[in-house]
Amino acid sequence: QVQLVESGGGLVQAGESLTLSCVDSGRTFSSDPMGWFRQAPGKEREFVAAITWTGSSTFYTDSVKGRFTISRDNAKNTVYLQMNNLKPEDTAVYYCAADPEGDYYMPTAWGGWGQGTQVTVSS
Repeated sequence: QVQLVESGGGLVQAGESLTLSCVDSGRTFSSDPMGWFRQAPGKEREFVAAITWTGSSTFYTDSVKGRFTISRDNAKNTVYLQMNNLKPEDTAVYYCAADPEGDYYMPTAWGGWGQGTQVTVSS
C-alpha cells in the first residue's frame, strides 16, 4: 500500500532554494517512476517532475527546467525535489505521486498521493 509522506516545504524569498523529500513508508519502494505535482490556490494540479526507477530518465515541466532537480534514493525509499532560484509563481502545495499508469503529465495517471507540503515564495 502506498503511504507517501512529504516534507521540506516552507516560506522562502524569491531566489532562495528548498529541497522537498517524499518517503514511501508503506512498502518496499516500488520499481516504478515517481513524480511531483503542485497545486496553487484556485488552479488545477499540475505536473512538475518525474523520475524513472533507475533515475536514468527525468522529466520536467517547462517552467521549472534548469531550476528544479528530481532525484531518488531507492535504498531510503525516498524521492527528492531540489528547487533553486524559486519564484513567487512557484508558490503551491507540492504533492508526491506514485504508481503511474499512462501519461506522467496527467494527475489521473498516478495511483498514489501524499498529503502535500506547502511552499510559499515571497517577492
